[in-house]
Amino acid sequence: MKLKDLLETNIAEFGEYPLLFFKEKTLTNVETKQYADHFANGLQQLGIEKGDRVIVCMPNCPEVLIAYQGITRSGAIIVPVMFTLHPKELHFIALNSGAKAVITSSYVFQNIEKALEELLAKPHLIVVNQPSDDRVKNFYDVMVPGSSSVLKDMEADDTAVILYTSGTTGNPKGVLLTHKNLFSNAANSAKHNDTERGTTLGVLPLAHVYGLTVSNVCFLTGSSIVLFSRFDVKEVFSAIEKYGVKTFSAVPAMIHALVSFPFADSYDTSSLESVGSGSAPLPVALLHSFEEKFGAKVFEGYGLSEAAPVVTAHRKGFEIKPGSVGIPIPGVEIKVVNENGEELPLGKVGELVVRGDNVTPGYYQNPEESMRVLKDSWLYTGDMARMDDDGYVYIVDRKKDLIIRGGFNVYPRDVEEILNAHEQVLEVAVVGVPDERMGEEMVACVVRKPGTDVSEEELIRFCQDNLAKNKTPRRIVFIEALPRNGVGKILKTQLRKTAADIVIKP
Repeated sequence: MKLKDLLETNIAEFGEYPLLFFKEKTLTNVETKQYADHFANGLQQLGIEKGDRVIVCMPNCPEVLIAYQGITRSGAIIVPVMFTLHPKELHFIALNSGAKAVITSSYVFQNIEKALEELLAKPHLIVVNQPSDDRVKNFYDVMVPGSSSVLKDMEADDTAVILYTSGTTGNPKGVLLTHKNLFSNAANSAKHNDTERGTTLGVLPLAHVYGLTVSNVCFLTGSSIVLFSRFDVKEVFSAIEKYGVKTFSAVPAMIHALVSFPFADSYDTSSLESVGSGSAPLPVALLHSFEEKFGAKVFEGYGLSEAAPVVTAHRKGFEIKPGSVGIPIPGVEIKVVNENGEELPLGKVGELVVRGDNVTPGYYQNPEESMRVLKDSWLYTGDMARMDDDGYVYIVDRKKDLIIRGGFNVYPRDVEEILNAHEQVLEVAVVGVPDERMGEEMVACVVRKPGTDVSEEELIRFCQDNLAKNKTPRRIVFIEALPRNGVGKILKTQLRKTAADIVIKP
């Protein structure tokens, strides 16, 4: 099936119902389809053709999903972009993708204008909450009434989305995702999790593959979504109470904010049964704190953009193993391999590789990088992992985050789990910095809990009491907050520089 089929199937199976709640606005599934059809017509009248790239860059709002469905109905390719990016990053994506149109909102418009300044071929600018003029077209002014004339030659293997990676180690790469990649992953995720119909929270950015897939799952299950333009703890608790939310998907930073919110007890969260966690490692101490505070389960999973994105997850009715990211979802094969691509025995740490209908065909206009990560139909994830006897997967760390200290491999997550368990530690991230004697040394970047004053010496002793000597950080660096990208993932590249500037003497 193609992405356009999501709405048709949804309406045929569930009839008309409120699909989107956003601030004071409610939009039904039928209204969403009508707007999407009209928007597709408008794009085609602007000259957007099959295979053209269209950037969507704005905070979560109903217009994001209307745009996605309109773009796919016009035969074009969706390029979701985080609105928090710097104009230089936006410029690279616009240039690399050759976008024919950019859909944005007044909130991001100035950055978009800067990003497009030096482009020779100017894309159409379509803006929400801004009147049409000689530079831009208002989002709703683009719409042309009537059913969209969806191209008949659209195939499941055609590219539906180009999703640019965060680019922490250089310019971002455009991950190609086909209709089959995204549709199969949403369907198998819903099947794996036994997802029930209900109302969920759209707190994840729709520009991120995790948020995009969660919205696709909602189409398939007939669920409603309360959309948030930004994560606001108070509004999240209010929505859980108002809509009787049973489950929603989040990232660890959001789960941490919910646990830390001092007024959580003043809201009725009794409807909440579970929260899905992904995109970044979830500290075991945080998992236990959430379950104890709210009486709801945390189902941690694992995925990546190149896998559209879900690879593994915990399942309802099955054992939850804290620290694990669960078992593969239907239709996904995995194995753990050594440097030669040979499968390793259970319990051994190696690189996790993935195969299935969800795996990307490659990167946009980047055959060298595509060949590097795709070998014999297997996707090499760059994540180090192990599997237990029951098939549960444990992500040990990113391959690039591995610290080689005195010739021994040290995985930062082992140290982070220990420090996260300390009662005065709010958050921690461990990185390696260059060291003349050991090659690399470990530095733990720690955020203290408010009102506490734990010292570096205390935390090092705590590590020594719980870890082997070679796994104990050399230094503890205290910082105000951990740097994160738009979806809450810790930016370790930035932390390495911060730690090195503090630790390494001139």
